[in-house]
Amino acid sequence: MGQQVDKDRFSEVEFIRFGKRLAEQLDQLRELLARPGFGTGPATIGAELELFLITPDGRPLPRNHEVRAAAADDRLVPELGRFNLEVNLTPLPIAGRPFTALARETREAMAMVDAAAATQGGQVVAIGILPSLSEFDFTHETLSDESRYRALSRGMRRLRAEPFRVSIEGVEQLELEVEGVVLESANTSWQIHLRTAPADFARVYNAAQLATGPVLAVSGNSPGFLGRRLWEETRIALFEEAADDRDVERLDRRDRRVAFGSGWATGAQEIFEACVRDYEPVLPMTSKEEPVAGEVPQLAELRLHQGTVWQWNRPVYDPAGGGHLRVEMRSLPAGPTAVDMAANSAFLLGLTAALAVEPVEEFPFAVAYRNFYRAAIHGLDAPLAWPGLREEVPAARLALDLLPVAAAGLERVGVRSDEIEWALDVIRQRVTLRRTGAIWQREALGEHAGDPAARARMVARYRELALTGEPVHTWPV
Repeated sequence: MGQQVDKDRFSEVEFIRFGKRLAEQLDQLRELLARPGFGTGPATIGAELELFLITPDGRPLPRNHEVRAAAADDRLVPELGRFNLEVNLTPLPIAGRPFTALARETREAMAMVDAAAATQGGQVVAIGILPSLSEFDFTHETLSDESRYRALSRGMRRLRAEPFRVSIEGVEQLELEVEGVVLESANTSWQIHLRTAPADFARVYNAAQLATGPVLAVSGNSPGFLGRRLWEETRIALFEEAADDRDVERLDRRDRRVAFGSGWATGAQEIFEACVRDYEPVLPMTSKEEPVAGEVPQLAELRLHQGTVWQWNRPVYDPAGGGHLRVEMRSLPAGPTAVDMAANSAFLLGLTAALAVEPVEEFPFAVAYRNFYRAAIHGLDAPLAWPGLREEVPAARLALDLLPVAAAGLERVGVRSDEIEWALDVIRQRVTLRRTGAIWQREALGEHAGDPAARARMVARYRELALTGEPVHTWPV
């Protein structure tokens, strides 16, 4: 979605032309992945952090273009909502002290955005769903003033004439209907990228799919929306339903556009092909690229299309630096602090590295699928299954048992032992003390979740504690 889209209206001829380009580029990708030595090299990681801009009293501030201009930093890009910005952090080797470096750059980037927001009378906060949002924050004016977001909205409406209906059943029930994809702007996440050689892709991708459940369970930071107490990680349900482009008469023909998946992968090519086969284009912006023998292709259309299919774990093709593949892990929420996000990354990447040593395909995919959604709904109390266990156990217990596994995975990829201990101890303390961001928010609100003023006050308190840099398990209520 970061690619340039300089128009927001397209003809049916342009959609047809775009579809043909996708088919051509799938063939180019297949040839590229078969090229000896393509995409090999040291493992690197990167991250994207989505942020909310808020007023001093905790309400959303729709000034992302103005804040970005004030910051004058190329790492910043506008997100779909005018109150959202994304920071693209610097890729770095996974060996050594990557999580210390991630936490440091995250703190520095947030301070930079905060200073820029101050020029507009605002502030910044990293939180999965901003509790002070109201129904009146989701109008056509909410969309960022960018061609690609207007085009995205029109493209989704082209596929789905009916309103987008959101129905989430948690502690309370939420029923909502909107005309466009604007509810996507309610979600902000911490997205981790892991560079992966093509030969290893299926093992790493499937390992990430299995690892995501228990990591999500201990990382919840979105316990509600619009004053309703819902899932521990409500973002999962909200994003899936807010971007569901399927015709309501044929909801079973394929997964939602935001989905966990339906089976273990055999390789990156298979996933790219499924995205082209199963999902119609919504942004048919064509490039002038012509393939040149021996050169690494840009595959601009394929990359743009893949950026509009939001699998919770998805493959990324990047032509930079001779070209490579990445596994993008998209399910974790933004916040509460840089240390929390770095620790979540360590747990997820370490568990993925450990599980990727051996194929995980003997474990039923349906159980990994169930783990993911149970983790999103119930958090630390989610009953989860795991390879080698005869019965389901609470996510909190499983997570503690998996910390040594994640540590071994991180050691395998070259992370220093003191770095491993520091990062995973944050998870250990959080689980032992039962203090996730979602739990803190719920307890801080108490019985006042339905009071907009109380939610705004809670956002201000959350930000005050986040500014200390201390992880959420240390926060007082």
